[in-house]
Amino acid sequence: MAVQLFLHNRQAYDAMTAMLEKMSKAAIIHPTGTGKSFIAFKWVEDHPGKRFLWLSPSEYIYKTQLENVTWSDAEYPAGQITFMTYARLMMMTDEEIAALEPYGIVLDEFHRCGSKCWGEGVARLLGAFPEALLLGLSATKIRYLDGQRDMAQELFEGCVASEMTLGEAVVRGILPAPKYVTTIYRAQRELEGLQKRIDAVGQDALRAQCQRHMDALRAALENADGLPAVFARHMKDKTGKYLIFCSNETHMRRMAAHAGEWFGEIDPDMHVYTAYSADPETSRALKAFVEDDSEHLKLLFSINMLNEGVHVRGVSGVILFRQTVSPIIYKQQIGRALTAGMQKTPLILDVVNNFDGLSSYGSIRTEMNDAVQRLRREGRADGIRVERLEVIEQMHDATRLFERLERSLSTTWDFYYEAASSYYAEHGNLKVNKRYVTPEGLQLGVWIQTQRGLYQAGDARLSCGQIERLEAIGMIWEDKASLAWMTGYAHARAFYEENGHLDVEAGYACADGYKLGAWIRRMRQQKNGSVKNTMLDADRIRQLEQIGMRWNVMAERWETGFCEAERFARENGHLNVPGEYISPDGFALGRWIVMQRQAKQGRYGRTALSAEQCARLEDIGMQWSSPRDIKQKEAFNAAKLYFETHGDLQIPVTYETPEGIKLGAWIRRQRDRWKAKGQIDEAMAKRLSGIGVIPGKSTAD
Repeated sequence: MAVQLFLHNRQAYDAMTAMLEKMSKAAIIHPTGTGKSFIAFKWVEDHPGKRFLWLSPSEYIYKTQLENVTWSDAEYPAGQITFMTYARLMMMTDEEIAALEPYGIVLDEFHRCGSKCWGEGVARLLGAFPEALLLGLSATKIRYLDGQRDMAQELFEGCVASEMTLGEAVVRGILPAPKYVTTIYRAQRELEGLQKRIDAVGQDALRAQCQRHMDALRAALENADGLPAVFARHMKDKTGKYLIFCSNETHMRRMAAHAGEWFGEIDPDMHVYTAYSADPETSRALKAFVEDDSEHLKLLFSINMLNEGVHVRGVSGVILFRQTVSPIIYKQQIGRALTAGMQKTPLILDVVNNFDGLSSYGSIRTEMNDAVQRLRREGRADGIRVERLEVIEQMHDATRLFERLERSLSTTWDFYYEAASSYYAEHGNLKVNKRYVTPEGLQLGVWIQTQRGLYQAGDARLSCGQIERLEAIGMIWEDKASLAWMTGYAHARAFYEENGHLDVEAGYACADGYKLGAWIRRMRQQKNGSVKNTMLDADRIRQLEQIGMRWNVMAERWETGFCEAERFARENGHLNVPGEYISPDGFALGRWIVMQRQAKQGRYGRTALSAEQCARLEDIGMQWSSPRDIKQKEAFNAAKLYFETHGDLQIPVTYETPEGIKLGAWIRRQRDRWKAKGQIDEAMAKRLSGIGVIPGKSTAD
């Protein structure tokens, strides 16, 4: 059966073929789940007898795409396609590349070609076949953590045949509009904070009014459905598959421990999986989840592992457990539940843990609004299937009561202002510690911080007159954390403007003594979640990225080292790099190779290598034993053979084996090292004694 395309993909295919005929290159940028890989398979099918090269970040992604083709009953043109990962292409010689001779090249997830090593391989390929037709597929053209690079511009000179956002796909009915449910998870911390604010109100009547609102809020929360009831009400597919996204491994383990409590009403015999591998292909849990076709509820708790190109078929919905998430990560996660042509309505359960509502869906809502306006402007309003997301708010009454309580608490402003004026009169400033409480019991520190928050947010609850009154008593609107951020950012920006990058050592200090290296490191730690985030928000992340911030420097440094190793292996035919070797580019490759062996063996506290990293190194000839270890093993085996043949090791120190091993000198060294305590471990001592080596006893002269 021939490859069948949905209407939107047929339109994209027609635009692609026209652009290829005219420009020889074209990019298609469609969200996950819309079936864009089918466009490429159709392209191959329509050119029988032609050779195509299909490049992808991983074999797992390509296998998933092949499964989708098979699932749709289409025939896979096996004889026409040569599949290859970008990593494999990077290691090929010019002769091997020349033998490929493709008519057409498919760059899947083409935004990934912006990485240094993979980009070099793609550049060599395109340089070798300038006449080959080039097709790119991706859900995004931008490398958000790499200076906002536009890979459609870099690789395809802006030749985009079709582009569609996730929001537009929902508006046009290409992807199903999900049932979006928000709820509140664990509000106890917020309640405690509110109660402290009420207790600090000095006016009895006002405090009593606030307490009445507080009691009503508590009652609303107590009467509201808990998570088990919310899940039971909305997770209608009781044998379905649900993806549950967590922030880190600890968080994932904690959430998974509640599975029986939260989902037991739906299915007490549910199947629970936890997956955290960075490589989906190596995850047994993911494989088991995908293949599970039982009549039970199936839950996969994971940590952002389902990235681009990895789409699990048959997912009923996703559950989002996190405090904040970027729009990019957010759309990747909810996109796991959306597939073109699916008949059922997918479920998105957005579980947050404060009263702010965290409207993460704002990004997709904006895309939907833009798509609706554009379609109407272009006279294509009949193509609008859904105009807005339907959001079911589980805690509407609680939110309304919370807002009423906040309004009541805000009337205490003048009362607190008098306390702030007294503090200023005594201290000459308003540098009040957050925990400071007045002798009368007012939490002035919290109140001052609240005013700063309102000012910085442009909240109308803080009037212009109130701002002027606070400034008259020395109010500084930036709190300590904000001032620390502004100071660090100013130094980072100055460094970037002078040097063009932010790659500073951890110990680097500016001319004025500011420890910029430590600040940059702290920002990276806050971004990746290894330390508590006290400074970064989406706007600050964007500001840093605009001045060249790279968040995952360790991964980039590893890729740089791998590129140098691959180049050495290609030029020398092996990877036996001397420890002191420095590449022509000045890279300490010998030391880097030693560090990889240490990481593989788990020595010196080095971060363990991933299975993918190990495989890539082995593909270019990596031997995990060092040359010194190999020589040691060869010498031991030679000594063992001599001992088994002659019955002793009484040999001259100058003795060499026929293979050139200086066995006499080696035995002398082992005896001397053994005699010097601590230079030979217990295991080696046992092996030596087994072949007749005695500590300190010399060989025959």
